[in-house]
Amino acid sequence: MRILFTGGSGKAGKHSITYLLEQGHSILNLDKVHLDNPNVLTRFADITDAGQVFDVMQSYVNYDELKEGTGVPSFDAVVHFAAIPTLLMTSDNECFRINTLGTYNVIDAAIKMGVKKIIFASSETTYGICFADGEVKPDYIPIDEEHPTIPEDSYAMSKVVNEATAKSFQKRKNIDIYGLRINNVIEPHEYTERFPKFMENPDLRRRNIFSYIDARDLGQMVEKCLQKNGLGYQIFNVSNNNHSVSLSSEELIKRYYKDVPLKHNVIPDSFYSNEKAKRLLGFKPMHDFQTPSN
Repeated sequence: MRILFTGGSGKAGKHSITYLLEQGHSILNLDKVHLDNPNVLTRFADITDAGQVFDVMQSYVNYDELKEGTGVPSFDAVVHFAAIPTLLMTSDNECFRINTLGTYNVIDAAIKMGVKKIIFASSETTYGICFADGEVKPDYIPIDEEHPTIPEDSYAMSKVVNEATAKSFQKRKNIDIYGLRINNVIEPHEYTERFPKFMENPDLRRRNIFSYIDARDLGQMVEKCLQKNGLGYQIFNVSNNNHSVSLSSEELIKRYYKDVPLKHNVIPDSFYSNEKAKRLLGFKPMHDFQTPSN
């Protein structure tokens, strides 16, 4: 497929692009930072400027496409990861403005240019736990896509708005738009750098619901979304199958969630459910902290 990938220079994007290239896709990266990948051209653009987004949406992917002399081909899909990536990087209102306006511009341009598949990055933070002032517990575990999304911070608010924006665009055009509520992204080197502290102090992972997603498996998730057609508007949790701490589910429940209901009266292996992605897309995480080199 011919793919426009926004935000491909970031932590999540660069690993996803590497995976997608291995699957044979042709990718153009839209970002404000260069992606250090010789196989991908980066177009520098501001997603809050509709004109720049529309221009890149009609761009050559690379210089080789000039050879045919037949004009600019259309994109088969857009993967939208570009955003202020976390709270406390900019002012709150600027975070909200960039993330919401940027997402509107990207989806609007994609649809008007005839793109039939759009995948966008939402977030675990939509559930209101990660950036809460104080401790907020889930309504039930495991957290699935039906769990309420009423966050209090500007970053997570922007992601909730983006989901509503995407749902409205999908209703208008009846194409496939899939949103990914991505859990804490872990790069391979972070297993040795960060996980020993997580094992020593599980409190460090409470705000991430004790879960994570390997950056390489996030790439697999994007590929699964690209290959699966006809689902309309969908939201998927994206996480690994296990916890990011050494405690068992039973031990975590006793320490942190003893008053939180179990949704299905079964103790889950992870408190951030990826069951929907497995069931509808065939998603199968392949990497975790127990086998980091795989």
